[in-house]
Amino acid sequence: MLCSERFHKIDKDFRNPFARDRDRIIHSGSFRKLEYKTQVFLNQEGDFFRTRLTHSIEVSQIARSITSHLGLNESLAEAIALAHDLGHTPFGHIGGDTLDECLREEGFKNGFEHNFQSFRVVSSLEKRYKGFDGLNLTFATLEGILKHSYPYKKSFLPSWIDEEFNLETHPSIEAMVVDRADEIAYMSHDIDDGVNSGLISFDDLKESALIQEILQKVKAEGISEDEDEMFRYRFSSHLINHLVYSLLEYSKDKIDNSSILCARLDSSSEIPVGFSPELETNIKKLKKLLFNKLYQHKNIVVKMFAGKQAIKGLYSALMEEEKMLPKFYLEQLSTRKKHRVVADCIAHMSDRYALSFYNEMYGKL
Repeated sequence: MLCSERFHKIDKDFRNPFARDRDRIIHSGSFRKLEYKTQVFLNQEGDFFRTRLTHSIEVSQIARSITSHLGLNESLAEAIALAHDLGHTPFGHIGGDTLDECLREEGFKNGFEHNFQSFRVVSSLEKRYKGFDGLNLTFATLEGILKHSYPYKKSFLPSWIDEEFNLETHPSIEAMVVDRADEIAYMSHDIDDGVNSGLISFDDLKESALIQEILQKVKAEGISEDEDEMFRYRFSSHLINHLVYSLLEYSKDKIDNSSILCARLDSSSEIPVGFSPELETNIKKLKKLLFNKLYQHKNIVVKMFAGKQAIKGLYSALMEEEKMLPKFYLEQLSTRKKHRVVADCIAHMSDRYALSFYNEMYGKL
């Protein structure tokens, strides 16, 4: 199948195929739900903090900038970026991990994985057309969503996935750009949100050589940490710019932008989009530092533990009493396995709906 082809025929219009994909994703119900899904801080903790929606938009902006400079397809990168987190559950990664545990504990060995769930959302769970399920996106967009994380072969993937998408190959260069744009976005905005929340400070992060380099750039502008909001803004801007320019410099001579390449580059070959070995090492050290200082902070762990209990409670209740399922999911029980319908229902919930539903059944969490 060609990169721009779809599995179901559609009438042509004025947009290119990947721009049409982007528009279908933006207008999907799953995309709107991202506004009330956790990135690091629960949505109700304040209007300033990032959500899955603002994160996806920031990833899209960074991916567009990179692909535009490298002569790649900007619309394809944008579509993949906007869809890459559609499969996330409420309460961030802990929600997905908990739903996976619930399924596996009951003997459902395929469990739950948010990247594959994002693929399932756009390929089957969104209902927009009479003749078929899903959004009918192009092959390249679907592949980019499916192969968001390496390695691409996973034990729970059905055999038809490998037959259609060839898991022995890399996705498009645009998809690889989205993967690194995702990393750039969450590192920069998690630091911004973490400092703004008071859970971490720039002093906590100074053991990172990368952070020290960026702090020097901000201070060279004559801005002090006392100018809190401006300092954080300039820090995020410098960090993103530093990482983007470094990626462009390292990758520009390694990529083929003569056409959209999908399902062609052998997955054992080096990914041509990335950073120098020294910067890759510094990024890994920074991510470890963020994990220890921010993601494992007591205040975050408490909120995520509450989210974990909510996921467990919702799964247990809906498996025991299926009549509590919304009509859309209840009607699917005649044709689909109950545990997967329940998991899809929970994964689609926003944080505030999941908490409200849990509290309605069990009392305030």
